[in-house]
Amino acid sequence: MLPATFKLCAAISYRHLRNMTGLRRQAAVAISQELSRLACRSAGPGAWINQVRRRSSLLSSRLEEKPFSEAEMSYIKQGEEALQKSLSILGDQDGWKTETVVDNGDKVLSKVLPDVGKVFRLEVVVEQPLDAVYSELVDNMEQMGDWNPSVKEVKILQKIGKDTVITHEKAAATPGNIVGPRDFVSVRCAKRRGSTCVLAGMATTYGAMPEQQGFVRAENGPTCMILRPVAGDPSQTKLIWLLSIDLKGWLPKTIINQVLSQTQVDFANHLRERLARTVAVSC
Repeated sequence: MLPATFKLCAAISYRHLRNMTGLRRQAAVAISQELSRLACRSAGPGAWINQVRRRSSLLSSRLEEKPFSEAEMSYIKQGEEALQKSLSILGDQDGWKTETVVDNGDKVLSKVLPDVGKVFRLEVVVEQPLDAVYSELVDNMEQMGDWNPSVKEVKILQKIGKDTVITHEKAAATPGNIVGPRDFVSVRCAKRRGSTCVLAGMATTYGAMPEQQGFVRAENGPTCMILRPVAGDPSQTKLIWLLSIDLKGWLPKTIINQVLSQTQVDFANHLRERLARTVAVSC
C-alpha cells in the first residue's frame, strides 16, 4: 500500500528487531511481512494517503513501551490490517457510484468489491478544526451515544498500547424497527501523523463479550475515517468515512443499502451539531 521505496515493513527497524526475543520478535516480523504483502496490492493512491503510510511507525514506539501478549499482538495486527485494507479501497478511485448528494455538499458513494461486498464512502466538510473532530471521535468515543441516535452505547473493553482498542457498540433500532437491535465487537486502530488522521477498525472476537441476548451480532470492516484539514482553511476538516458492514439476519439488500447510506448522512449532521454545542459551551 506504499510506493516501492517506502515499504511499510521498513518502519520496524533493525534496532527494534535486534532487541526483541521470542514471541515478541516473531510477531513483529510476521506483522511486517503481512503488511508488506498487503502494501503490494494497491495501485495509484492519493498523495495524502501516501503521507499516512510513509509516516506510520507500524508499532515501533509501542513495542518499546512494554511487551505484549500473544492475544494483544493479534489484536494490534488486526487493527493494522483494517487500516491498510481500508486505505487500499479508498485509494482506488474507479467504480464509485453516487448514492446520495445533499444540498450542503455532503455525498455518499458506493461500490461493490468481490471479496468484501458493497461499501459506502461518505465525503463531507465539517466546519470545525481537525483537533476538535479527532477529540470527539477518538478521545470521547464512549460519549457517542449521547449525540448519535444511531448508536445506543460504545464501551471500550480493552486498550492496547497507544493506538489500539477493543470496543463493544450497541446500535439503536432504526425507525419502525426496520432493522432490529445490532451490536458489534471491533478492534480499532487510530493513527495520527502530521495533519492527517486515520481511524480504522474491523470486527473481532473478545472472550469477555460473547453474543448478547436481544441483539444480533453484526460485523463491520474493514472500515475507516480519514480526517485532514481543508486546503487553505485549517478551521475546517475534510472527513471521509468508509463503511463496510454485514448486519446479518434476513434483510433485503435494498433496505440495507438505504439504511446505511442514510446513516452516514445523518452521522455528519449529528457530528456537526455536537461540535457546535461543544464550542458554544467552551466559549
